Amino acid sequence: MLIRPWISRVQPSLKSSVRSIHSISSARPFSRALSWKACRSQTKNSFTKVLACNSFSTSTPGRSSPVSAFYVPSFNLFGKGSLVEGANQIKLSGYKKILIVTDPGIIKIGLCDRVKTLLEERGSTVHIYNGVQPNPTVTNVTDGLKLIKEFGCDSIVSIGGGSAHDCAKGIALLATNGGKIADYEGVDKSLKPQLPLVSINTTAGTASEMTRFAIITEETRHIKMAIIDKHTMPILSINDPETMYGLPPALTAATGMDALTHAVEAYVSTAANPITDACALKCVELVGQYLKRAVDNGRDEKARKQMAYAQFLGGMAFNNASLGYVHAMAHQLGGFYNIPHGICNAVLLPHVQLFNSKDARAASRLGDVALQLGCKEHTAQAAIKKIRDLNEQLGIKPYLKSLGVFEKDFELLSKNAMNDACGATNPIQPTLDEVKSIFAAAY
Repeated sequence: MLIRPWISRVQPSLKSSVRSIHSISSARPFSRALSWKACRSQTKNSFTKVLACNSFSTSTPGRSSPVSAFYVPSFNLFGKGSLVEGANQIKLSGYKKILIVTDPGIIKIGLCDRVKTLLEERGSTVHIYNGVQPNPTVTNVTDGLKLIKEFGCDSIVSIGGGSAHDCAKGIALLATNGGKIADYEGVDKSLKPQLPLVSINTTAGTASEMTRFAIITEETRHIKMAIIDKHTMPILSINDPETMYGLPPALTAATGMDALTHAVEAYVSTAANPITDACALKCVELVGQYLKRAVDNGRDEKARKQMAYAQFLGGMAFNNASLGYVHAMAHQLGGFYNIPHGICNAVLLPHVQLFNSKDARAASRLGDVALQLGCKEHTAQAAIKKIRDLNEQLGIKPYLKSLGVFEKDFELLSKNAMNDACGATNPIQPTLDEVKSIFAAAY
């Protein structure tokens, strides 16, 4: 399935669809009115209800179409204090029955209770679904949806990393579109906007708090379904470094390498454009400068803040240029063995890019990656070596064998990878044997 640029029938708010608002102090609530005039009446800092103001309707252009679209949430908060400001905005929005979607770890550290208190103090009734697994499943989505229906929730707040955000997207999508989550595997399968979703981020890696991607594991088939849909983007994302201070070093490393993978894959993608290039390269630069610092000292506020920007930039890049075979292959490892996604990406990234470097354009672009990572030589080989060195510095084991992967599964893993939507924009479309050989090289 092709991942290609197009203009969607329903876009985020026109006046701010290609820019993020970093901070606000006195924004008005987003409008529930249905008229375009009502949308225009908001100030530039308004948190508008994005789904009520637009009804663009165009056909999906073909692969060679000169038309492209840029997807990004209308409203995004960064920096210390963003969590409280986000709660203020939710109050102004008028949403009263909120389902928090999170995982047991967020419950344990008390962050869920803190958010619940902030929302309740501002007049909302809050319910909690805390059953999200590290690789969220169809069952997780179904269980969360039951609570939406039971309590009549009008919105969702996800707290965590990619797992919580992806699960929340699945719940929100089914709440308004119905059916099963498998119905939406692929690109733009939904017909209606999802239930309004606010995503509070606690990791610097997945960028799921601002993308149209959701990855859900199908337990019976042991695969990860890629749902890429214009309706799954949150209406507000929050990246407050204070929510990231407690992230363990190993998870900081894994999620940081996920961010780097997003940037590298988006930069060498066949769907890259000047906007995604700028986002991708800045992400690479920031990861090179601040990831090790964040791993070494989790309370380094500057490192946490800069990594939050880095992963968001990586998200802006791949949200529009898509990804490649690192993710196509990593999804299979995660779905089959339940291995953390960031670790899968970290191990596979140098091997897939070595394969991609056979393409002249990709090799040249990997040279740009080397430059941003501070390499003396601006070559594909230098970039790949730097990525390997970074994995070593972060304590990430470089081989799949150490993660419990078995060679006997390479055939099935490779076949499933070739059906993953993320592989469509890889610089080279590999054969089945070539995918198997990449798995073998990483083993």
